[in-house]
Amino acid sequence: MARKPPVFDIYDYVTRLEEQVRLLHTEKNLIVSKNSQMEIEFQKMRKELDEMRKPPLIVGTAQEVNLEEKTAIIKNTNGLEFLVEFEKEHLDLIKAGSRVAMTQRSLKVVRVLNDIKDPRARAMEVIERPETNFSFIGGLKKETRELEEAVILPLLSPEKFEKLGIEAPSGVLLHGETGTGKTLLAKAIANKTNSTFIKITASELVRKYIGEGAELVRDVFKLAEEKKPSIIFIDELDAIGTIRSDETSGGDREVQRTLMQLLSEMDGFKKRKNIAIIGATNRIDVIDPALLRPGRFDRMVEIPLPDLNEREEIFAIHSGSMPLDDVNLRILAEKTDGASGAEIKAICMEAGMLALREDADFITQNDFLKAIDKVLGQEEEKSEEKMFS
Repeated sequence: MARKPPVFDIYDYVTRLEEQVRLLHTEKNLIVSKNSQMEIEFQKMRKELDEMRKPPLIVGTAQEVNLEEKTAIIKNTNGLEFLVEFEKEHLDLIKAGSRVAMTQRSLKVVRVLNDIKDPRARAMEVIERPETNFSFIGGLKKETRELEEAVILPLLSPEKFEKLGIEAPSGVLLHGETGTGKTLLAKAIANKTNSTFIKITASELVRKYIGEGAELVRDVFKLAEEKKPSIIFIDELDAIGTIRSDETSGGDREVQRTLMQLLSEMDGFKKRKNIAIIGATNRIDVIDPALLRPGRFDRMVEIPLPDLNEREEIFAIHSGSMPLDDVNLRILAEKTDGASGAEIKAICMEAGMLALREDADFITQNDFLKAIDKVLGQEEEKSEEKMFS
């Protein structure tokens, strides 16, 4: 018997074709969508590439501005000056001292930048109001009274000086041995006058490139103007304020430029209200006389090493929160003749560390005596005496 041929179902075939068409349409839509995404990504990357190929802008500072002609004299970071044009949209923004961005080819001003301060100046120690007060300082009663008259009174009651027709000191120079409390006094003054404390170390003002140190000095004074009432404390003033000589190298000339800028800022200090300047040095013998004339650091206060009673008071301050066991502070003060306040603080900390090492609950007189030997080097001196005896 002959076999029957299979029956061909046209409807089933059409259905399968329609299903394939739908799948192809779906794949096409997915491909179109991916293509669009890739096109967007391509344009984004192309834009980034164009930005990377674009030459950087030159930053300069406007020295003089002519608003009528829309021109300005711009000084770049290399010290070169250019007469350039700027657009009308920058008319209200650009002024002498403004930082601007210029194209490399035509030096056309395309942007006026924010008038920011040198980030190095902001990296200095800036405290809105120090927590240190005069109760943290042992002794120095006479010196504290002098500083109240020279710094605190002009900041808190300037009308008293106007009433008597006298001018307050422009600056106060603290001089004395290292560790006698010069920085503590400056912070205590800022605390009492509710002022911002700006501390700079003069050695930080000595820079490698020409004009950098002078620019930093200007920026610190601008920062003080922003934060007023404020106190500028210049530590280690002898780093830039030494007596000038005729024979100078390149580095010495840069130090002198920085000093001249500091003198210039202090000469304009009378116009600044609610700002006090305090300097500190342990080498008063090498300070340039130009810094000490009236109108600059015209008040000098010597900060001496503490005497016996003051040393006992300093011991009491630094050991006040310590659990002591039969400790005679008077004896400790007698054994630390010639020690500074900073050394006495180090002795108290070392005594605490010795007690911690022994896992003790209290700090004893013996801990303090060992700490005195270690900090003041008495054990080392005794061993040297035995060696040569």
